[in-house]
Amino acid sequence: MMKNYKHNINSEIAFIHLISKKKQTMVAALGVTVGIAIFIFMNSLMYGFEVYSVESLFKSTPHLRIYKEEHISQPLVKTSKTDLALLTNPKITKESKKLINPNLLIEALKKQPEVIGVTPNVSANVFYNNGEAQVTGRTSGVNIEEQNTMFQLEQYIVEGKYSDLKANQNGIILGVGIAEKLNVRLADNISVTTAYGVSKVMKVVALLKTGVTNTDKTLSYTNISAAQQLNKQGASFITDIYVNINDYETAKKLIPKFKQLSGYEVEDWETANASAAAANKIRKMMAMSISFSIMLVAAFGIYNILNMTIMEKLNDIAILKAIGFSGKDVIQIFVKEAIVIGLIGIAFGLVLAMLLVKVMGNMWVGGDIGFFPIRFFPKFFGLGIGFGLIVTTLAGYIPARKAAKLDPITIFRK
Repeated sequence: MMKNYKHNINSEIAFIHLISKKKQTMVAALGVTVGIAIFIFMNSLMYGFEVYSVESLFKSTPHLRIYKEEHISQPLVKTSKTDLALLTNPKITKESKKLINPNLLIEALKKQPEVIGVTPNVSANVFYNNGEAQVTGRTSGVNIEEQNTMFQLEQYIVEGKYSDLKANQNGIILGVGIAEKLNVRLADNISVTTAYGVSKVMKVVALLKTGVTNTDKTLSYTNISAAQQLNKQGASFITDIYVNINDYETAKKLIPKFKQLSGYEVEDWETANASAAAANKIRKMMAMSISFSIMLVAAFGIYNILNMTIMEKLNDIAILKAIGFSGKDVIQIFVKEAIVIGLIGIAFGLVLAMLLVKVMGNMWVGGDIGFFPIRFFPKFFGLGIGFGLIVTTLAGYIPARKAAKLDPITIFRK
């Protein structure tokens, strides 16, 4: 009973302190509000950019790519004594790119629980020609329906229909950057040439705009059979198998498993886009550093206000201790003040953060980005609440612990 009574008294004293110094209370709460709002806003902004960047990569990049590493051809003849090659021809063999029994491998991959999409690919470096204009790039021979399922191509087709590629064996889907450089339009014919001396006249059946400049200026899609012909290969020639999984963040962990399953090299999306992945990590670290710094500044503000409040109330603390309040009671009083200030600041901080995210999310940037890439992420709101409570509690506990050790006799003598 006595414990509950003292608990209630401590709460009442804390409440009286807060309302008697309303200005100080609101200033401290405002510091928490700004800290929480900026913490959530900065992390939502940086994570939004990260998601946008990753989504841009996945417009043409699979989560995992299975391929056969190119090998140098071995010496043809060796002597047993010196082990020197009498005849050698060290070249990368074109046949080394070919996957053996790709259809069986695709079926095995589709049975894996993590896999949500698999499609074969025949890649070729090409020259796009229209009259005197020439552009270098890369064409991907694909099953267009499977490719659309994996990469949602229909979202990025700005002219024509992606499905028209299936109906036209010599059709090609061009990136808008290539079409602009060649000055070609829908239904125009262009010449596509490879280093193997193969040249094909192909009809533009659709134009693709992913928003990734380098992709739009180099990439095209053709049917698998057309890409095989450009590589001077037969119907069984497949260079890559693209795999999408249910959680792209686990792609690197699945590499050993898929290597063992396929017997080939496996490359995850982060390795294929190392510079972009590194930039995302740097942005994330910067955002976390800035937001935590802001929260710490807010914490020091609360600490200073509570410290001044304690210094102003030294006589009150001495009286409380003289009439039987323990040091623990003094700590509880001021920690409760800090928690109340923290809760007020957190509540307003959450509202301000939601407004900032909503306003920025509705802001049109233009170009390839569209709307500002910021989003609501519940985990950052949760982190903001937790971090805010921890910081404000510590900011109240440190000066309160100092006050609890004061001797009331010494205070009265002053």
